[in-house]
Amino acid sequence: MKVLVADDNANSRELVKDIIESIGYEAVQATDGPNALIAAQTQAPDLIILDVNMPGMSGFEVCAALKSDPQLAQIPILMLTALADVENRVTGLGLGADDYLSKPFSPRELAARVNARLRTKAEADDLRKTKELVRQTFERFVSPSVVERLLQDPTQIKLGGQIQEVTVFFADLEGFTSISERTEPEKLLGILNMYHALIVTVVQSYAGTVDKFIGDGVMALFNTPLPQADHAMRAVRAALHIRAALPEFYRQFEPEYQMRVNFGIHTGPAVVGNVGTTNLMNFTAVGDTVNLAARLQDLSSGGRIFISEACYRHIQEPINLAPIGYQTVKGRSEAVMVYEVLELNP
Repeated sequence: MKVLVADDNANSRELVKDIIESIGYEAVQATDGPNALIAAQTQAPDLIILDVNMPGMSGFEVCAALKSDPQLAQIPILMLTALADVENRVTGLGLGADDYLSKPFSPRELAARVNARLRTKAEADDLRKTKELVRQTFERFVSPSVVERLLQDPTQIKLGGQIQEVTVFFADLEGFTSISERTEPEKLLGILNMYHALIVTVVQSYAGTVDKFIGDGVMALFNTPLPQADHAMRAVRAALHIRAALPEFYRQFEPEYQMRVNFGIHTGPAVVGNVGTTNLMNFTAVGDTVNLAARLQDLSSGGRIFISEACYRHIQEPINLAPIGYQTVKGRSEAVMVYEVLELNP
């Protein structure tokens, strides 16, 4: 780690430099206020030790300039000066300095304070990196309120792969392939995006995570990245909400573009986490649970909502269902019990 030492007194500067290097850190030097500001901008130090009385710019002025720069404001500042009165301490701390040590100082105390500030800086940097990773991973797929909850405590989620129970939701447009054969590409894409916008908005309103778009279909996850005790019910409510919104939604389209949306929902264990490469990652779920939800959606037609028995068993609220019976789906040797969701019981 790198420490910038700014002091116009050569002896004092060399002493601080020697202490910094004796505890294993790199020290860079500046002889006055303007050079201290330039060094902070070019050297990217992890800590700045500022003398107050320097030519060109005082340490107070340098501190104020650093804290007003978004690129430099996170660098901790330790004011090191012969000015030991309360007023100067208050001035420095008020400008954003993180610590204050008066000359003459104990080398052991300076070393201890430098170590403490650099530990705090490292922890803060790690937290910022984690928050940035969380933001980059989820802000496109979940509602802003969920992102903010994640950022409040990033430790509550694990971005690495883990097996957990999720409810997987698939929604697909019926008849889209045939419509695409007779519609101009630009118009077709506009219509598709409008359907996707409706589905995504509703899914996110139930705190679902939009996993991916698959052609004209949408895959979403519930119970991740944040736990949801009622994740199966959230998925079912989202599907019912989308279906209920369609009659009004159709008003903007010619009859041939008023497509029904078919749904498949299943609850079970899946591997959840970041999948991809270092440069391109996607938070997703993989496994048989995902495949079965997709197969249920394939079975659905006419805008119906098909759920598995596992999903049904997780629903704690009254719901009006119609048993479809055991169905054989691709990739499974045993038939799967399927239910159609009709409506919520009043």
